[in-house]
Amino acid sequence: MELNMESHVRGSAQPPLLTHTIGAALSRAALNWGDHEAVVCTAQNIRLTWRELNRRAEDFASGLLASGLRPGDRIGIWSLNRVEWIITQFAAAKAGLILTTINPAYRLDELDYALKKVGCRALVLSPPFKTSDYPTLIRTLAPELDAPTPLGLNARRLPDLKLIIQMETPTLAGAIGFDAIETLGRTTGLDDLKAVEPILTCHDPINIQFTSGTTGRPKGVTLSHHNILNNGYLAGVAMAITPDDRICTPVPLYHCFGMVLSVMAAVSHGSAMIFPGEGFDALATLEAAASERCTALYGVPTMFIAALEHPRFAEFDLTRLRTGIMAGSPCPIEVMKKVIERMHMRDITIGYGMTETSPLSFQSGGDDPLERRVSTVGRIHPHVECKIVDADGAVLPYGQPGELCTRGYSVMIGYWNDPEQTAASIDADGWMHSGDLATFDDEGYCQIVGRLKDMIIRGGENLYPREIEEYLYRHPKIQDVQVFGVPDDRYGEQVCAWVRLVDGETMEHEELLAFCRGEIAHQKLPHYVRFVTEFPLTVTGKIQKFVMRDMMIEELNAAAV
Repeated sequence: MELNMESHVRGSAQPPLLTHTIGAALSRAALNWGDHEAVVCTAQNIRLTWRELNRRAEDFASGLLASGLRPGDRIGIWSLNRVEWIITQFAAAKAGLILTTINPAYRLDELDYALKKVGCRALVLSPPFKTSDYPTLIRTLAPELDAPTPLGLNARRLPDLKLIIQMETPTLAGAIGFDAIETLGRTTGLDDLKAVEPILTCHDPINIQFTSGTTGRPKGVTLSHHNILNNGYLAGVAMAITPDDRICTPVPLYHCFGMVLSVMAAVSHGSAMIFPGEGFDALATLEAAASERCTALYGVPTMFIAALEHPRFAEFDLTRLRTGIMAGSPCPIEVMKKVIERMHMRDITIGYGMTETSPLSFQSGGDDPLERRVSTVGRIHPHVECKIVDADGAVLPYGQPGELCTRGYSVMIGYWNDPEQTAASIDADGWMHSGDLATFDDEGYCQIVGRLKDMIIRGGENLYPREIEEYLYRHPKIQDVQVFGVPDDRYGEQVCAWVRLVDGETMEHEELLAFCRGEIAHQKLPHYVRFVTEFPLTVTGKIQKFVMRDMMIEELNAAAV
Protein backbone atom coordinates (compact mmCIF):
# COMPACT_ATOMS: atom_id res chain seq x y z
CA MET A 1 0.00 0.00 0.00
CA GLU A 2 1.27 3.46 -0.95
CA LEU A 3 0.72 6.37 1.43
CA ASN A 4 1.79 10.00 1.34
CA MET A 5 0.95 13.13 3.29
CA GLU A 6 -2.30 13.43 1.36
CA SER A 7 -5.33 11.28 2.19
CA HIS A 8 -4.93 9.20 -0.95
CA VAL A 9 -4.16 5.48 -0.69
CA ARG A 10 -3.77 2.66 -3.19
CA GLY A 11 -4.12 -1.03 -2.47
CA SER A 12 -1.63 -3.67 -3.42
CA ALA A 13 -1.56 -5.08 -6.95
CA GLN A 14 -1.38 -8.60 -5.48
CA PRO A 15 -2.92 -11.10 -5.71
CA PRO A 16 -3.96 -10.71 -9.36
CA LEU A 17 -7.62 -10.14 -10.10
CA LEU A 18 -9.70 -13.03 -11.40
CA THR A 19 -10.80 -12.63 -15.02
CA HIS A 20 -13.40 -15.38 -15.44
CA THR A 21 -17.16 -15.31 -14.94
CA ILE A 22 -19.04 -16.49 -11.86
CA GLY A 23 -20.36 -19.46 -13.80
CA ALA A 24 -16.82 -20.45 -14.70
CA ALA A 25 -15.82 -20.03 -11.06
CA LEU A 26 -18.44 -22.59 -10.04
CA SER A 27 -17.28 -25.01 -12.75
CA ARG A 28 -13.71 -24.65 -11.48
CA ALA A 29 -14.84 -25.25 -7.89
CA ALA A 30 -16.63 -28.43 -9.00
CA LEU A 31 -13.44 -29.57 -10.75
CA ASN A 32 -11.03 -28.65 -7.95
CA TRP A 33 -13.12 -29.46 -4.85
CA GLY A 34 -15.90 -31.64 -6.26
CA ASP A 35 -16.45 -33.82 -3.19
CA HIS A 36 -16.08 -31.01 -0.63
CA GLU A 37 -19.26 -29.64 0.88
CA ALA A 38 -20.31 -26.38 -0.74
CA VAL A 39 -23.66 -25.57 0.86
CA VAL A 40 -25.33 -26.72 4.05
CA CYS A 41 -28.82 -25.38 4.80
CA THR A 42 -29.58 -26.74 8.25
CA ALA A 43 -33.23 -25.63 8.34
CA GLN A 44 -33.91 -27.44 5.06
CA ASN A 45 -31.66 -30.40 5.95
CA ILE A 46 -29.89 -30.08 2.61
CA ARG A 47 -26.21 -30.63 1.85
CA LEU A 48 -24.58 -30.19 -1.54
CA THR A 49 -21.02 -30.75 -2.65
CA TRP A 50 -19.44 -28.40 -5.17
CA ARG A 51 -20.04 -30.99 -7.90
CA GLU A 52 -23.71 -31.37 -6.91
CA LEU A 53 -24.22 -27.61 -6.69
CA ASN A 54 -22.69 -27.12 -10.13
CA ARG A 55 -24.95 -29.76 -11.65
CA ARG A 56 -28.11 -28.33 -10.10
CA ALA A 57 -27.14 -24.82 -11.20
CA GLU A 58 -26.58 -26.07 -14.76
CA ASP A 59 -29.95 -27.85 -14.79
CA PHE A 60 -31.77 -24.81 -13.46
CA ALA A 61 -29.97 -22.50 -15.92
CA SER A 62 -30.91 -24.79 -18.81
CA GLY A 63 -34.50 -24.85 -17.59
CA LEU A 64 -34.60 -21.05 -17.48
CA LEU A 65 -33.34 -20.82 -21.07
CA ALA A 66 -35.84 -23.48 -22.17
CA SER A 67 -38.57 -21.37 -20.53
CA GLY A 68 -37.82 -18.48 -22.86
CA LEU A 69 -35.34 -16.36 -20.89
CA ARG A 70 -32.35 -14.98 -22.76
CA PRO A 71 -28.96 -13.53 -21.73
CA GLY A 72 -29.44 -10.01 -20.41
CA ASP A 73 -32.96 -10.65 -19.09
CA ARG A 74 -33.54 -9.76 -15.45
CA ILE A 75 -34.57 -12.52 -13.06
CA GLY A 76 -35.73 -11.44 -9.62
CA ILE A 77 -35.38 -13.48 -6.46
CA TRP A 78 -37.57 -12.72 -3.45
CA SER A 79 -36.54 -14.97 -0.64
CA LEU A 80 -34.57 -15.33 2.55
CA ASN A 81 -31.66 -17.76 2.87
CA ARG A 82 -32.47 -21.07 1.19
CA VAL A 83 -30.54 -23.48 -1.01
CA GLU A 84 -32.68 -22.39 -3.99
CA TRP A 85 -31.22 -18.89 -3.57
CA ILE A 86 -27.68 -20.20 -4.14
CA ILE A 87 -28.74 -22.36 -7.08
CA THR A 88 -30.55 -19.41 -8.67
CA GLN A 89 -27.57 -17.11 -8.18
CA PHE A 90 -25.18 -19.44 -9.98
CA ALA A 91 -27.72 -20.49 -12.60
CA ALA A 92 -28.37 -16.87 -13.53
CA ALA A 93 -24.62 -16.31 -13.89
CA LYS A 94 -24.22 -19.36 -16.13
CA ALA A 95 -27.16 -18.33 -18.33
CA GLY A 96 -26.09 -14.68 -18.57
CA LEU A 97 -29.20 -13.46 -16.73
CA ILE A 98 -29.05 -10.45 -14.43
CA LEU A 99 -30.06 -11.51 -10.93
CA THR A 100 -32.19 -8.84 -9.27
CA THR A 101 -32.26 -9.25 -5.51
CA ILE A 102 -35.52 -8.23 -3.85
CA ASN A 103 -35.41 -7.43 -0.13
CA PRO A 104 -37.63 -10.03 1.60
CA ALA A 105 -39.01 -7.27 3.84
CA TYR A 106 -40.43 -5.40 0.83
CA ARG A 107 -44.17 -4.96 0.66
CA LEU A 108 -46.48 -4.09 -2.21
CA ASP A 109 -45.34 -0.58 -3.09
CA GLU A 110 -41.64 -1.46 -2.93
CA LEU A 111 -42.05 -4.75 -4.81
CA ASP A 112 -44.11 -3.11 -7.55
CA TYR A 113 -41.46 -0.42 -8.01
CA ALA A 114 -38.49 -2.82 -8.07
CA LEU A 115 -40.01 -5.22 -10.60
CA LYS A 116 -41.01 -2.41 -12.93
CA LYS A 117 -37.78 -0.44 -12.57
CA VAL A 118 -35.63 -3.20 -14.05
CA GLY A 119 -38.28 -4.94 -16.13
CA CYS A 120 -38.02 -8.35 -14.47
CA ARG A 121 -38.94 -11.16 -16.86
CA ALA A 122 -38.99 -13.83 -14.16
CA LEU A 123 -39.36 -13.96 -10.40
CA VAL A 124 -38.29 -16.76 -8.07
CA LEU A 125 -40.09 -16.60 -4.74
CA SER A 126 -40.03 -18.58 -1.52
CA PRO A 127 -42.88 -20.01 0.53
CA PRO A 128 -44.35 -17.77 3.25
CA PHE A 129 -41.98 -16.98 6.12
CA LYS A 130 -43.34 -15.65 9.41
CA THR A 131 -45.48 -12.61 8.48
CA SER A 132 -44.28 -12.44 4.86
CA ASP A 133 -46.61 -14.32 2.52
CA TYR A 134 -44.73 -13.87 -0.75
CA PRO A 135 -47.17 -15.78 -3.01
CA THR A 136 -50.13 -13.77 -1.71
CA LEU A 137 -48.30 -10.48 -2.15
CA ILE A 138 -47.27 -11.16 -5.75
CA ARG A 139 -50.82 -12.36 -6.48
CA THR A 140 -52.10 -8.98 -5.26
CA LEU A 141 -49.99 -7.29 -7.93
CA ALA A 142 -50.72 -9.94 -10.57
CA PRO A 143 -54.16 -11.53 -9.96
CA GLU A 144 -53.81 -13.14 -13.39
CA LEU A 145 -51.78 -15.81 -11.53
CA ASP A 146 -55.07 -17.35 -10.42
CA ALA A 147 -55.34 -19.02 -13.84
CA PRO A 148 -52.81 -21.33 -15.58
CA THR A 149 -50.51 -19.44 -17.96
CA PRO A 150 -49.18 -21.92 -20.55
CA LEU A 151 -48.08 -19.09 -22.84
CA GLY A 152 -46.52 -17.04 -20.05
CA LEU A 153 -47.94 -14.60 -17.55
CA ASN A 154 -49.73 -11.59 -18.99
CA ALA A 155 -50.23 -9.28 -16.02
CA ARG A 156 -51.72 -5.87 -16.62
CA ARG A 157 -49.86 -4.23 -13.75
CA LEU A 158 -46.52 -6.01 -14.42
CA PRO A 159 -46.34 -6.32 -18.21
CA ASP A 160 -42.68 -7.40 -18.35
CA LEU A 161 -43.10 -10.29 -15.90
CA LYS A 162 -43.71 -13.57 -17.74
CA LEU A 163 -42.55 -16.33 -15.41
CA ILE A 164 -43.22 -16.94 -11.71
CA ILE A 165 -41.20 -19.76 -10.12
CA GLN A 166 -42.21 -20.98 -6.67
CA MET A 167 -39.93 -22.88 -4.32
CA GLU A 168 -41.59 -26.04 -2.99
CA THR A 169 -45.07 -26.95 -4.29
CA PRO A 170 -46.66 -24.12 -6.30
CA THR A 171 -49.74 -22.56 -4.71
CA LEU A 172 -50.45 -20.19 -7.61
CA ALA A 173 -52.12 -21.69 -10.67
CA GLY A 174 -50.07 -19.52 -12.98
CA ALA A 175 -46.71 -20.36 -11.40
CA ILE A 176 -44.26 -23.20 -12.01
CA GLY A 177 -42.32 -25.13 -9.41
CA PHE A 178 -38.59 -24.67 -8.86
CA ASP A 179 -38.08 -28.43 -9.22
CA ALA A 180 -40.01 -28.38 -12.50
CA ILE A 181 -37.55 -25.89 -13.96
CA GLU A 182 -34.66 -28.13 -12.94
CA THR A 183 -36.41 -31.15 -14.46
CA LEU A 184 -37.00 -29.22 -17.68
CA GLY A 185 -33.30 -28.40 -17.79
CA ARG A 186 -32.29 -32.03 -17.35
CA THR A 187 -34.75 -33.06 -20.06
CA THR A 188 -33.61 -30.49 -22.64
CA GLY A 189 -29.91 -30.93 -21.90
CA LEU A 190 -27.07 -28.45 -21.74
CA ASP A 191 -26.65 -27.58 -25.43
CA ASP A 192 -28.29 -24.16 -25.20
CA LEU A 193 -26.37 -23.38 -22.02
CA LYS A 194 -23.06 -24.37 -23.61
CA ALA A 195 -23.88 -22.06 -26.54
CA VAL A 196 -24.30 -19.13 -24.14
CA GLU A 197 -21.00 -19.61 -22.28
CA PRO A 198 -18.66 -18.29 -25.04
CA ILE A 199 -20.53 -14.99 -25.37
CA LEU A 200 -20.32 -14.10 -21.67
CA THR A 201 -17.49 -11.97 -20.27
CA CYS A 202 -16.51 -11.10 -16.73
CA HIS A 203 -17.47 -7.47 -17.34
CA ASP A 204 -21.12 -8.26 -18.16
CA PRO A 205 -23.74 -7.06 -15.66
CA ILE A 206 -24.79 -9.94 -13.43
CA ASN A 207 -26.53 -8.45 -10.41
CA ILE A 208 -28.85 -5.57 -9.53
CA GLN A 209 -29.08 -4.63 -5.85
CA PHE A 210 -31.59 -2.04 -4.74
CA THR A 211 -30.26 0.63 -2.45
CA SER A 212 -32.18 3.71 -1.39
CA GLY A 213 -31.09 7.25 -1.98
CA THR A 214 -31.77 10.88 -1.24
CA THR A 215 -34.14 11.04 -4.23
CA GLY A 216 -36.57 8.94 -2.19
CA ARG A 217 -36.76 5.88 -4.43
CA PRO A 218 -34.41 2.86 -4.43
CA LYS A 219 -31.72 2.82 -7.11
CA GLY A 220 -30.65 -0.37 -8.87
CA VAL A 221 -26.93 -0.79 -8.31
CA THR A 222 -25.68 -2.78 -11.31
CA LEU A 223 -22.66 -5.00 -10.67
CA SER A 224 -20.59 -7.24 -12.93
CA HIS A 225 -19.06 -10.70 -12.51
CA HIS A 226 -15.70 -8.90 -12.19
CA ASN A 227 -17.01 -6.64 -9.44
CA ILE A 228 -18.45 -9.18 -7.05
CA LEU A 229 -16.38 -12.29 -7.75
CA ASN A 230 -13.14 -10.41 -7.04
CA ASN A 231 -14.51 -8.62 -4.00
CA GLY A 232 -15.52 -11.90 -2.42
CA TYR A 233 -12.23 -13.48 -3.43
CA LEU A 234 -10.16 -10.68 -1.86
CA ALA A 235 -12.28 -10.69 1.30
CA GLY A 236 -11.44 -14.38 1.58
CA VAL A 237 -7.74 -13.63 1.09
CA ALA A 238 -7.92 -11.13 3.98
CA MET A 239 -9.35 -13.90 6.20
CA ALA A 240 -6.86 -16.50 4.87
CA ILE A 241 -9.68 -18.96 4.17
CA THR A 242 -9.06 -22.29 2.42
CA PRO A 243 -11.11 -25.30 1.27
CA ASP A 244 -10.94 -26.51 4.87
CA ASP A 245 -12.88 -23.50 6.18
CA ARG A 246 -16.60 -23.51 6.89
CA ILE A 247 -18.36 -20.12 6.87
CA CYS A 248 -21.41 -19.71 9.09
CA THR A 249 -23.63 -17.22 7.26
CA PRO A 250 -26.64 -15.88 9.17
CA VAL A 251 -26.53 -12.61 7.19
CA PRO A 252 -29.05 -12.25 4.33
CA LEU A 253 -28.25 -13.38 0.81
CA TYR A 254 -30.24 -10.54 -0.77
CA HIS A 255 -27.53 -8.19 0.55
CA CYS A 256 -23.90 -8.01 -0.62
CA PHE A 257 -22.79 -9.26 2.79
CA GLY A 258 -24.27 -12.67 2.07
CA MET A 259 -24.20 -13.05 -1.69
CA VAL A 260 -20.71 -11.59 -2.19
CA LEU A 261 -18.68 -11.89 1.00
CA SER A 262 -19.96 -15.41 1.68
CA VAL A 263 -20.91 -17.00 -1.66
CA MET A 264 -18.21 -15.42 -3.82
CA ALA A 265 -15.55 -15.92 -1.15
CA ALA A 266 -16.54 -19.57 -0.83
CA VAL A 267 -16.63 -20.38 -4.55
CA SER A 268 -13.24 -18.77 -5.15
CA HIS A 269 -11.55 -20.53 -2.20
CA GLY A 270 -13.47 -23.80 -2.01
CA SER A 271 -14.85 -23.13 1.47
CA ALA A 272 -18.21 -24.46 2.67
CA MET A 273 -21.18 -22.15 3.29
CA ILE A 274 -23.32 -22.98 6.32
CA PHE A 275 -26.76 -21.31 6.52
CA PRO A 276 -28.34 -21.65 9.99
CA GLY A 277 -31.83 -20.70 8.81
CA GLU A 278 -33.86 -18.54 6.50
CA GLY A 279 -33.68 -15.50 8.77
CA PHE A 280 -31.37 -14.65 11.63
CA ASP A 281 -31.91 -16.51 14.88
CA ALA A 282 -29.25 -16.38 17.58
CA LEU A 283 -29.86 -19.90 18.86
CA ALA A 284 -29.90 -21.44 15.38
CA THR A 285 -26.66 -19.62 14.59
CA LEU A 286 -24.96 -20.96 17.71
CA GLU A 287 -26.22 -24.48 17.00
CA ALA A 288 -25.01 -24.42 13.40
CA ALA A 289 -21.63 -22.89 14.24
CA ALA A 290 -21.01 -25.64 16.79
CA SER A 291 -22.52 -28.70 15.10
CA GLU A 292 -21.13 -27.88 11.65
CA ARG A 293 -17.64 -27.16 13.04
CA CYS A 294 -17.59 -23.68 11.53
CA THR A 295 -14.30 -21.80 11.36
CA ALA A 296 -15.73 -18.43 10.31
CA LEU A 297 -18.80 -16.44 11.32
CA TYR A 298 -20.32 -13.37 9.71
CA GLY A 299 -22.65 -10.77 11.17
CA VAL A 300 -23.49 -7.20 12.01
CA PRO A 301 -22.68 -6.23 15.62
CA THR A 302 -26.27 -6.76 16.78
CA MET A 303 -26.10 -10.39 15.64
CA PHE A 304 -22.94 -11.04 17.63
CA ILE A 305 -24.48 -9.30 20.66
CA ALA A 306 -27.61 -11.47 20.41
CA ALA A 307 -25.51 -14.64 20.23
CA LEU A 308 -23.28 -13.64 23.16
CA GLU A 309 -26.28 -12.73 25.31
CA HIS A 310 -28.27 -15.88 24.55
CA PRO A 311 -28.99 -17.79 27.77
CA ARG A 312 -27.76 -21.05 26.21
CA PHE A 313 -24.52 -19.59 24.85
CA ALA A 314 -22.28 -21.62 27.18
CA GLU A 315 -23.69 -24.91 25.87
CA PHE A 316 -22.01 -24.61 22.48
CA ASP A 317 -18.46 -25.55 21.52
CA LEU A 318 -17.21 -22.67 19.36
CA THR A 319 -13.52 -23.46 19.68
CA ARG A 320 -13.17 -24.14 15.95
CA LEU A 321 -14.14 -20.55 15.11
CA ARG A 322 -11.16 -18.51 13.98
CA THR A 323 -12.16 -15.67 11.71
CA GLY A 324 -15.10 -13.92 10.06
CA ILE A 325 -16.38 -10.49 9.12
CA MET A 326 -18.21 -7.96 11.27
CA ALA A 327 -19.63 -5.07 9.27
CA GLY A 328 -22.68 -2.86 8.90
CA SER A 329 -22.09 -0.53 11.85
CA PRO A 330 -19.33 0.27 14.37
CA CYS A 331 -18.48 -2.43 16.90
CA PRO A 332 -18.15 -1.46 20.58
CA ILE A 333 -14.76 -2.47 21.98
CA GLU A 334 -16.29 -4.58 24.76
CA VAL A 335 -18.28 -6.58 22.22
CA MET A 336 -15.17 -7.19 20.13
CA LYS A 337 -13.30 -8.38 23.22
CA LYS A 338 -16.06 -10.89 23.96
CA VAL A 339 -16.16 -12.11 20.35
CA ILE A 340 -12.42 -12.77 20.43
CA GLU A 341 -12.33 -14.29 23.90
CA ARG A 342 -15.66 -16.11 24.26
CA MET A 343 -16.24 -17.03 20.60
CA HIS A 344 -12.54 -17.74 19.94
CA MET A 345 -12.51 -15.52 16.82
CA ARG A 346 -8.96 -14.28 17.22
CA ASP A 347 -8.68 -13.36 13.52
CA ILE A 348 -12.06 -11.68 13.06
CA THR A 349 -11.98 -8.79 10.59
CA ILE A 350 -13.92 -5.54 10.30
CA GLY A 351 -15.13 -4.50 6.86
CA TYR A 352 -16.40 -1.29 5.31
CA GLY A 353 -17.82 -0.47 1.93
CA MET A 354 -21.04 0.18 0.07
CA THR A 355 -23.17 -1.73 -2.39
CA GLU A 356 -21.86 0.53 -5.16
CA THR A 357 -18.32 -0.77 -4.51
CA SER A 358 -19.21 -4.47 -4.49
CA PRO A 359 -19.08 -3.91 -1.37
CA LEU A 360 -15.75 -3.83 0.52
CA SER A 361 -13.09 -1.15 0.09
CA PHE A 362 -11.48 -1.54 3.53
CA GLN A 363 -10.94 -4.53 5.79
CA SER A 364 -8.89 -5.07 8.90
CA GLY A 365 -6.42 -7.91 9.17
CA GLY A 366 -6.36 -10.74 11.69
CA ASP A 367 -3.10 -9.40 13.11
CA ASP A 368 -4.34 -5.83 13.59
CA PRO A 369 -4.39 -4.66 17.23
CA LEU A 370 -7.77 -4.79 18.94
CA GLU A 371 -7.96 -1.01 19.17
CA ARG A 372 -7.52 -0.73 15.40
CA ARG A 373 -10.27 -3.27 14.80
CA VAL A 374 -12.83 -1.26 16.75
CA SER A 375 -11.78 2.32 16.07
CA THR A 376 -11.13 1.93 12.32
CA VAL A 377 -12.40 -0.13 9.40
CA GLY A 378 -8.94 -1.37 8.52
CA ARG A 379 -6.81 -0.62 5.50
CA ILE A 380 -7.50 -0.48 1.81
CA HIS A 381 -8.28 -3.61 -0.23
CA PRO A 382 -5.99 -4.69 -3.09
CA HIS A 383 -6.62 -3.15 -6.51
CA VAL A 384 -8.64 -0.28 -5.00
CA GLU A 385 -7.77 3.41 -4.72
CA CYS A 386 -9.36 5.78 -2.19
CA LYS A 387 -9.06 9.44 -1.33
CA ILE A 388 -10.63 11.93 1.06
CA VAL A 389 -11.70 15.25 -0.40
CA ASP A 390 -13.22 18.52 0.70
CA ALA A 391 -16.34 20.14 -0.74
CA ASP A 392 -14.34 21.41 -3.72
CA GLY A 393 -12.86 18.02 -4.52
CA ALA A 394 -9.36 18.79 -3.23
CA VAL A 395 -7.53 15.94 -1.50
CA LEU A 396 -7.12 16.64 2.21
CA PRO A 397 -4.07 15.94 4.39
CA TYR A 398 -4.32 12.75 6.41
CA GLY A 399 -6.08 13.20 9.70
CA GLN A 400 -8.58 15.70 8.30
CA PRO A 401 -12.17 14.52 7.69
CA GLY A 402 -13.76 14.75 4.28
CA GLU A 403 -15.78 12.72 1.81
CA LEU A 404 -14.45 9.24 1.04
CA CYS A 405 -14.17 8.44 -2.67
CA THR A 406 -13.29 5.08 -4.25
CA ARG A 407 -11.95 4.08 -7.66
CA GLY A 408 -11.01 0.71 -9.13
CA TYR A 409 -12.34 -2.65 -10.30
CA SER A 410 -15.02 -2.70 -7.56
CA VAL A 411 -16.94 0.42 -8.63
CA MET A 412 -20.36 -0.47 -10.03
CA ILE A 413 -21.29 -0.28 -13.70
CA GLY A 414 -23.91 2.29 -12.71
CA TYR A 415 -27.48 2.65 -11.48
CA TRP A 416 -29.85 0.67 -13.69
CA ASN A 417 -31.51 2.86 -16.29
CA ASP A 418 -30.55 5.99 -14.35
CA PRO A 419 -27.68 7.84 -16.06
CA GLU A 420 -28.38 11.04 -14.17
CA GLN A 421 -27.96 9.46 -10.75
CA THR A 422 -24.94 7.51 -12.00
CA ALA A 423 -23.23 10.68 -13.16
CA ALA A 424 -24.02 12.34 -9.83
CA SER A 425 -22.26 9.52 -7.96
CA ILE A 426 -19.34 8.58 -10.25
CA ASP A 427 -17.36 11.56 -11.50
CA ALA A 428 -15.61 11.91 -14.84
CA ASP A 429 -12.40 10.41 -13.44
CA GLY A 430 -14.16 7.26 -12.21
CA TRP A 431 -14.36 8.17 -8.51
CA MET A 432 -17.38 6.84 -6.64
CA HIS A 433 -18.45 9.45 -4.09
CA SER A 434 -19.64 7.65 -0.96
CA GLY A 435 -21.29 10.47 0.96
CA ASP A 436 -19.44 9.20 4.05
CA LEU A 437 -17.07 11.36 6.06
CA ALA A 438 -13.77 9.66 6.88
CA THR A 439 -10.15 10.18 7.87
CA PHE A 440 -6.92 8.30 7.15
CA ASP A 441 -4.13 8.08 9.67
CA ASP A 442 -0.43 7.94 8.87
CA GLU A 443 -0.51 4.14 8.65
CA GLY A 444 -3.40 4.10 6.19
CA TYR A 445 -6.15 3.00 8.57
CA CYS A 446 -9.54 4.47 7.72
CA GLN A 447 -11.99 5.78 10.28
CA ILE A 448 -15.58 6.60 9.36
CA VAL A 449 -16.53 9.73 11.30
CA GLY A 450 -19.91 10.73 9.92
CA ARG A 451 -22.18 10.96 6.90
CA LEU A 452 -22.84 13.67 4.41
CA LYS A 453 -26.20 12.05 3.86
CA ASP A 454 -28.63 11.59 6.69
CA MET A 455 -28.78 7.83 6.22
CA ILE A 456 -29.99 5.73 9.15
CA ILE A 457 -28.16 2.47 9.90
CA ARG A 458 -30.52 0.20 11.83
CA GLY A 459 -29.15 -3.23 12.67
CA GLY A 460 -26.77 -3.07 9.71
CA GLU A 461 -29.53 -2.05 7.27
CA ASN A 462 -29.14 1.26 5.45
CA LEU A 463 -32.38 3.24 5.61
CA TYR A 464 -32.86 6.52 3.80
CA PRO A 465 -35.18 9.10 5.38
CA ARG A 466 -36.32 10.62 2.09
CA GLU A 467 -37.81 7.32 0.93
CA ILE A 468 -39.77 6.94 4.19
CA GLU A 469 -40.82 10.59 4.08
CA GLU A 470 -42.16 10.30 0.55
CA TYR A 471 -44.31 7.37 1.53
CA LEU A 472 -45.66 9.12 4.64
CA TYR A 473 -46.52 12.19 2.56
CA ARG A 474 -49.23 10.08 0.93
CA HIS A 475 -51.31 10.09 4.12
CA PRO A 476 -54.03 12.71 3.67
CA LYS A 477 -53.65 13.95 7.26
CA ILE A 478 -49.92 14.64 6.96
CA GLN A 479 -48.86 18.09 5.87
CA ASP A 480 -45.12 17.71 6.36
CA VAL A 481 -42.78 15.09 7.82
CA GLN A 482 -39.10 14.80 8.65
CA VAL A 483 -37.44 11.43 9.31
CA PHE A 484 -34.07 10.91 10.97
CA GLY A 485 -32.20 8.42 13.12
CA VAL A 486 -31.65 8.45 16.87
CA PRO A 487 -29.19 6.24 18.78
CA ASP A 488 -30.35 2.85 20.01
CA ASP A 489 -28.42 0.41 22.20
CA ARG A 490 -29.64 -2.69 20.34
CA TYR A 491 -29.95 -1.65 16.70
CA GLY A 492 -27.44 1.19 16.53
CA GLU A 493 -30.15 3.59 15.38
CA GLN A 494 -33.94 3.72 15.30
CA VAL A 495 -36.22 5.57 12.90
CA CYS A 496 -37.80 8.74 14.29
CA ALA A 497 -40.44 10.83 12.51
CA TRP A 498 -41.53 14.36 13.29
CA VAL A 499 -44.94 14.93 11.74
CA ARG A 500 -46.90 18.11 11.03
CA LEU A 501 -50.57 17.38 10.48
CA VAL A 502 -53.05 19.23 8.31
CA ASP A 503 -54.84 21.88 10.36
CA GLY A 504 -57.70 20.40 12.34
CA GLU A 505 -56.56 16.77 11.99
CA THR A 506 -55.45 14.46 14.77
CA MET A 507 -53.48 11.22 14.66
CA GLU A 508 -52.00 8.65 17.01
CA HIS A 509 -48.73 6.75 16.56
CA GLU A 510 -50.62 3.52 15.89
CA GLU A 511 -52.61 5.07 13.04
CA LEU A 512 -49.40 6.09 11.33
CA LEU A 513 -47.93 2.61 11.79
CA ALA A 514 -51.09 1.00 10.42
CA PHE A 515 -50.72 3.15 7.30
CA CYS A 516 -47.21 1.75 6.80
CA ARG A 517 -47.63 -1.93 7.67
CA GLY A 518 -47.74 -4.17 4.64
CA GLU A 519 -46.60 -1.35 2.35
CA ILE A 520 -43.03 -0.61 3.44
CA ALA A 521 -40.44 -2.85 5.11
CA HIS A 522 -40.85 -3.30 8.87
CA GLN A 523 -37.42 -1.83 9.66
CA LYS A 524 -38.51 1.45 8.07
CA LEU A 525 -41.48 1.87 10.42
CA PRO A 526 -41.02 4.92 12.65
CA HIS A 527 -40.13 3.67 16.11
CA TYR A 528 -40.55 7.14 17.58
CA VAL A 529 -43.14 9.65 16.38
CA ARG A 530 -43.63 13.20 17.52
CA PHE A 531 -46.53 15.32 16.28
CA VAL A 532 -45.30 18.90 16.11
CA THR A 533 -46.52 22.24 14.83
CA GLU A 534 -43.18 23.40 13.43
CA PHE A 535 -39.66 22.26 12.58
CA PRO A 536 -36.43 24.00 13.64
CA LEU A 537 -35.20 26.16 10.75
CA THR A 538 -32.12 28.11 9.80
CA VAL A 539 -32.42 31.84 9.14
CA THR A 540 -32.74 31.02 5.46
CA GLY A 541 -35.60 28.57 6.09
CA LYS A 542 -33.71 25.28 5.80
CA ILE A 543 -34.86 22.47 8.08
CA GLN A 544 -32.31 21.48 10.73
CA LYS A 545 -32.56 17.73 11.23
CA PHE A 546 -29.55 17.71 13.52
CA VAL A 547 -31.44 19.97 15.94
CA MET A 548 -34.41 17.57 15.93
CA ARG A 549 -32.05 14.67 16.54
CA ASP A 550 -30.39 16.44 19.48
CA MET A 551 -33.78 17.31 20.98
CA MET A 552 -34.96 13.71 20.68
CA ILE A 553 -31.77 12.35 22.22
CA GLU A 554 -32.19 14.72 25.16
CA GLU A 555 -35.84 13.70 25.57
CA LEU A 556 -35.08 9.98 25.38
CA ASN A 557 -32.19 10.25 27.81
CA ALA A 558 -34.39 12.15 30.26
CA ALA A 559 -37.10 9.50 29.97
CA ALA A 560 -34.56 6.74 30.67
CA VAL A 561 -33.42 8.30 33.96
